[in-house]
Amino acid sequence: MIIRQAKVYGADHHFHTGDIRIENERITGNAELIAADDGEELIGAQDLYAIPGLVDIHMHGAMGSDFCDGTAESFSAITEYEAMHGVLAVCATTMSIPENELIKIAKTASAFSSDTGADIAGINLEGPFVSPKKLGAQNPSNQMDPDIDMVRRINKASGGMVRILDLAPELAGALDCINELGREIVMSLAHTDCSYEVAVEAFDAGAKHLTHMFNAMPPLTHRAPGPIAAASEAGADVELICDGIHVHPSMVRLAFKLFGERVVMISDSMRACGQPDGAYDLGGQQVRVRGNRAELVRDENVIAGGVTNLFDCMKKVVFEMGIPLETAIAAASERPAVSLGIDKDYGSISTGRYGNILLCDKELNIRKIIKKGKVIL
Repeated sequence: MIIRQAKVYGADHHFHTGDIRIENERITGNAELIAADDGEELIGAQDLYAIPGLVDIHMHGAMGSDFCDGTAESFSAITEYEAMHGVLAVCATTMSIPENELIKIAKTASAFSSDTGADIAGINLEGPFVSPKKLGAQNPSNQMDPDIDMVRRINKASGGMVRILDLAPELAGALDCINELGREIVMSLAHTDCSYEVAVEAFDAGAKHLTHMFNAMPPLTHRAPGPIAAASEAGADVELICDGIHVHPSMVRLAFKLFGERVVMISDSMRACGQPDGAYDLGGQQVRVRGNRAELVRDENVIAGGVTNLFDCMKKVVFEMGIPLETAIAAASERPAVSLGIDKDYGSISTGRYGNILLCDKELNIRKIIKKGKVIL
């Protein structure tokens, strides 16, 4: 396949008009003009942007399904929805649920594949190692201190697919967990009430990531800077939910100014994404969805995940929050892949990467979706 004369988003984070060749699922060329072989499929893309398939490393569900259901049917429904909205790789993200249920999810993830749905690029264990003071929508009955052996059991069941472990660094055993597992799994500070000093210890121990920054953590203030300032000084990657609900647009702009290329845009979407308003559940807790907002029934002040997919979050930051298109694309594709260590396969239009490409018009309407060299939309 050759994609002809698109405005290609390059490794330098700028657009260049040219061709893209895909062979055997992977990109083999990206140049101003590529000569076609006999019988090679040609896709005209004049006046269209060619951007990498997006990568969502923190999302729980969509279309009425949740990864915590632990079934192939739910995995299929979620990944098909994601792919049709330009997200071609995801982390199956869990909640604070019992170990036996996490094992079931791990086994399902290990066995799952789809030709037309988003790839499961890893598992994000969000919970149960969270602070009882910053639970958010996590189920308090399943909260516990970090357990290294438990994480290893889950990772073994998944065939080594656990990519991110979210934990509150102030919990007993958290720093030991970071020290022990930090070379195998990305350690992310999450659902934490920790001080700046404790966060610094965690980053020094090997943590590299901050989960849904600003949410479920102490705020950034001038006398108690907390984990956000510590993440900035440590050079950590930071997740950012850009649905216009979780984080005010001004704070989104501030995050990009403070962290630059280390911003990882996420959706944190739950099963109501792509569905109408109504009653849903998240991690065993009842949720009410009204418009673009999901909240716990027991406490309407607690946001319970997102209902906006990552592509629409990316559009929102460009058209409503003033973030440059080139910056937003990197935060929704390249940086998530880099943060997980899967950037040799995903996140950029570069030789050797999967031929995961979205062709979009100037309003960022998706005109064509190509997954591993095959047109799926």
